Amino acid sequence: MPVNVWLLMLAQALAMSATPIMVLLGGLVGAKIAPSPELATAPIAMMIVGLAASVIPVGLIGRRFGRRRVFSLGSVLGAIAGLAAAAGVHQQNFALFCLGALFLGAAGAVVQQYRFAAMEAVSPELAPKAASRVLLGGLVAAFLGPELAVLGAELVQGSYAGAFILLSCVSLAAGGVLLAYRNESQWQASGMASVTEADRTLPELLGQSQLWVALGAAAIGYGMMSLIMTATPLHMHHMEHHSLEDTKWVIQSHIVAMYLPSLFSGTLIARFGQGNMMFAGLAAYGLTIAMALSGSELLNYWTALVLLGIGWNFLFVAGTSLLPSCYRGGEKFKVQMFNDFSVFGFQAMASLGAGALLTGLGWQVLLVACLPFIGTQLMLLAWWKLSKSSVLHRGNN
Repeated sequence: MPVNVWLLMLAQALAMSATPIMVLLGGLVGAKIAPSPELATAPIAMMIVGLAASVIPVGLIGRRFGRRRVFSLGSVLGAIAGLAAAAGVHQQNFALFCLGALFLGAAGAVVQQYRFAAMEAVSPELAPKAASRVLLGGLVAAFLGPELAVLGAELVQGSYAGAFILLSCVSLAAGGVLLAYRNESQWQASGMASVTEADRTLPELLGQSQLWVALGAAAIGYGMMSLIMTATPLHMHHMEHHSLEDTKWVIQSHIVAMYLPSLFSGTLIARFGQGNMMFAGLAAYGLTIAMALSGSELLNYWTALVLLGIGWNFLFVAGTSLLPSCYRGGEKFKVQMFNDFSVFGFQAMASLGAGALLTGLGWQVLLVACLPFIGTQLMLLAWWKLSKSSVLHRGNN
């Protein structure tokens, strides 16, 4: 793998540590300082809203100035986000804390570009492995983020402000790593995008069933994962009175399960194909719901969240690696921006609804509400299979 891929993996390990800090502590801080219980998970939702809202600006800046400058901007935004969140916690200012979460989401939109940059640094057949290598950095973040959250909670007496100061530090460290990154694109250099081919319009691109399958796998994978993950700390610690240490362990295990399969998911995709890996991811999501519905013991939460992480990895890596086959070189930013805006817009809606759904209708209803989305992705996969069969049939005739 090129040096850029390893740099991106290391930066991912550092920058992604910010996310579990907010996931673990955002709802708990919200429960203490939010003006109403229904807004307890609003900071996490604001983080994802910030991500979704920043996808298009980040893509436009990247197209104009190159990814390296965007990566530097992301590290600065992450540092500002941590300081704003720390100030919000210290002053018990919920609006300021949410503003910090919003900036953290904007920084996260930059981090999401890492996987595309990695795929562009290798030949197309290595794209799944490159994407999974970068996501493997999240495995380090799974340990580092929650540990920083607990460590930071002890730095400033009586609040979680120290955790968000440490968040600023790891964001700047990620930016320091990427100072060695150099803009390059093997995808364009390989000649896969002919200069004589005119770029297609977005409606033309959206006529491809495989684009919807790729987008659906990532969007539904992220949306369901976010809905359940956002609600888990609040339900587990605040409602069912499990300890913060146990809650941290469950979230930590979940994030490990999200990224550990990246050791082999790229190889599995190369062997079995994106469609079969998506089926496996959806099966893991079904088991997640069944396990979470069966009880509120620590083991139920742990098993459900581990399955949730595995399902997310299979769906997200499969969808990400399928996406480049849907565009030519000149169309990449257009499709990537549309993909990520859709994915993280859906995730934002899921997170925004998590607190209200949990407090208003309960944990069981929240879980059952996920089932139609599994069905939607199954229908998209069926459409894709029928489209491929139709093309093959016409070719044989």
